[in-house]
Amino acid sequence: MAGSATMPPEPMDWGALALAASPLPSDRTAGPASPQAQLRLFGRPEAEVRVTLYRDHHAWCPYCQKVWLWLEEKRIPYRIRKVTMFCYGQKEPWYTKQVPSGMLPALELDGRLITESDRILEALEQSFGSLGEAMQSSRALPLRQLERQLFRAWCQWLCVPARGAAEEARGREGFDRWAERFATALDAQPGAFLLGDLGTVDLIFVPYVERMNASLAYYKGYLLRERHPAIDRWFRALEERSTYLGTQSDFHTHAHDLPPQMGGCYASGTGEQRDLADRIDAGPWPIVAPPGADPETSQSEPDDAASVALARVLRHRGTLLARNPLGAEGFERPLRCALTRLITGLDCPPPPGSARGLRYLRDRISVPRDMPLHAARLLRRSLEATARLDPADPSAAGEPIPVQHRRDQDPSPFLAITSRPSGGGP
Repeated sequence: MAGSATMPPEPMDWGALALAASPLPSDRTAGPASPQAQLRLFGRPEAEVRVTLYRDHHAWCPYCQKVWLWLEEKRIPYRIRKVTMFCYGQKEPWYTKQVPSGMLPALELDGRLITESDRILEALEQSFGSLGEAMQSSRALPLRQLERQLFRAWCQWLCVPARGAAEEARGREGFDRWAERFATALDAQPGAFLLGDLGTVDLIFVPYVERMNASLAYYKGYLLRERHPAIDRWFRALEERSTYLGTQSDFHTHAHDLPPQMGGCYASGTGEQRDLADRIDAGPWPIVAPPGADPETSQSEPDDAASVALARVLRHRGTLLARNPLGAEGFERPLRCALTRLITGLDCPPPPGSARGLRYLRDRISVPRDMPLHAARLLRRSLEATARLDPADPSAAGEPIPVQHRRDQDPSPFLAITSRPSGGGP
C-alpha cells in the first residue's frame, strides 16, 4: 500500500492563539520594571508621587535609561510620560511647550522641571538620598570621567569612517585601552560593581556600555564581554536584577536604533564582522554557541518567553497587520503561521510571497519596548523560519531598515487605537 505525504499543519486561528498567550499584567504600578508602565508606586499611595519622568516612547534613549534605572533601584514612586526623540519622529507640541529644546529626559520634581540626565540625578539625590556613593564624591568623580573617555573612544571607532586597515586598527586599540581601564576599575573592588555595591556610578556606565556591547559586535565583530571578563561579570551581576532586565535591550535593536542617534555607524567589513552582523539580523540566536558564551545575556530563556511574545503580538495585532507591506489581508495568514510555529514548534508554510512581510516584522521588534530579550528572540526565530518556507521566494528581504531616521517605528498608530481584543495601544 502506497504511503501518503503528511499534510502540513494549518495555522492556529486567533481564538486558539489567544488561549495560548500569557495574560498581560493589568497593573504595572508594582512588580518588575516594565517599559509599558505609566505609573510606578512600589506599594505606596499615589498621593505620595512627587516625580514625573519624561522619557522616549521607544526606550532607545540612553540618558532616559540612566534616570529610569535610578528611580527603579531607589523605588521612588513616579509617573511616566513618553515623548518622541528628534531622530525618530516629530516631537509632541505639548512637550516642546514645556521644554522648548525638546531635550530628553526631563523630570518634574515637586513641580520643578529639570533637564539633562546628570542634573536630574543630582536633584534626585538631594531629595531622596544617594544610591551608593554620591555623584560628586571623590571616588565617583574619576569614574564618571572614565565613562566619558570610554564613550569618546567608542564614538571615534564606531562613528568615524576609517581610511584603511591601519586607521581601523588604531580605532580598535584606542577603544580597547579605555575598556581595559574600565575593567581594571571593576577589578579594583570586591564584587562585580564599581564601588562595592551597585550605585549611581554603575548606572551612569550602563546605557552606553550596553550600546557598545551591541554596536561593536554588529559593526566591528568585537565581543566586549568575551574580551574583558570583568565587564562580563558586571553585566552578569546587572542581569540578576529585575530593574536592569526591565530596561535591557538587545543587539538587534541597538544595532539599528543607533545610526540616526550617532550620525552614522561604520562597519569594519571583516569576515568576522559580516558573520556576526548576519547572525544578529537573521539568526540563529543566540549568535554565539555554546549558550554559556552568549554575548547578549547571561540569563537563560524563561519558560513563558514564547507565550509572552505571543501576548504582545496579539495586543497590537490590528495595527501590525495594517502597517505590514503585505497589507492586513495579505499578512493575516503568514502571521498566524509564524505564531503557530512560535507556540507549537511546527512548521506551517505561509502563502507564496510572504517572506517580505514576515521579515519586515522580524526587523522591527524592539527590546524592551515591545517585549523582553528572550521573547523577542523566539518571535524573530519563528518569523524567520516561516519566511524560509515561502514557496515563491524564501530569500525575499523585508524593506530596508532606515539609517537616517526610524520613522518606520512611529508609535502614533499604536497610541491612537483604543484597547480591544484584536490589538490596541500599549
